[in-house]
Amino acid sequence: MSRPREGGVPLPLLVPAAIGTLFLVLPLLGLLIRAPWSDLGARLTEPGVGEALRLSLVTATLATAVAMVLGVPIAWVLARTRMRGRSVLRALVTVPLVLPPVVGGVALFLVLGRQGILGRLLYEWTGFTIPFTTLAVVIAETFVAMPFLVISVEGALRAADARFEDAAATLGADRWTTFRRVTLPLVSPGVAAGAVLCWARALGEFGATITFAGNFPGTTQTMPLSVYLALQSDPEAAIVLSLILLVVSVATLLLLRERWLGRAAAA
Repeated sequence: MSRPREGGVPLPLLVPAAIGTLFLVLPLLGLLIRAPWSDLGARLTEPGVGEALRLSLVTATLATAVAMVLGVPIAWVLARTRMRGRSVLRALVTVPLVLPPVVGGVALFLVLGRQGILGRLLYEWTGFTIPFTTLAVVIAETFVAMPFLVISVEGALRAADARFEDAAATLGADRWTTFRRVTLPLVSPGVAAGAVLCWARALGEFGATITFAGNFPGTTQTMPLSVYLALQSDPEAAIVLSLILLVVSVATLLLLRERWLGRAAAA
């Protein structure tokens, strides 16, 4: 069978492709055109911008660390075991991908709030409440971002050659040693890619955060929340914060480009 001639794009495909590209790119160009480039440095050093940026970076990093500790074992269970109910577990773990973030925030509130299933016990024993604290931000970001890491690591585990693990087992290594010394180094690119995706998703989280953690400057007001608030009173500050998030998003795609598209596409 002859291969189709390269380089030619049928008009019925070219027109909607061009329109779709413009639809996605024009808003980003508008953001760049309207950015206050002349006083960008001064805007970045404003106290509110700096606080939101610092809080976002810290909470996104903590959420990614928690997601790695919890998510990598989940991915291993999904990829390497034959336990019953594995498909149900996968569905439950990936629900936050399609669940509206606000609904996730409500769910967290009902479980970890002062009157929640677990939050009530925590408050009775310690007098501590999780909602409307920086910890609540980390929990909300972990909830919505961890599925990205789980999916990435599970895919890497399924693609990895299991013969290396079998060889380690024949040499007397137990499953924990095999995981630490063989499996984890083998899938480390997938773990790194999942961590980057998780971090970027946590950095841009809005709905679950504002529902479960509130919007308090210096405590729970992350960059997306600060953008929403600034848009009502200081649009230029909102644009500056949006630019930061745009730069992070583009950097994330560049970091993952080789993994997604291969070396040929990256060249």
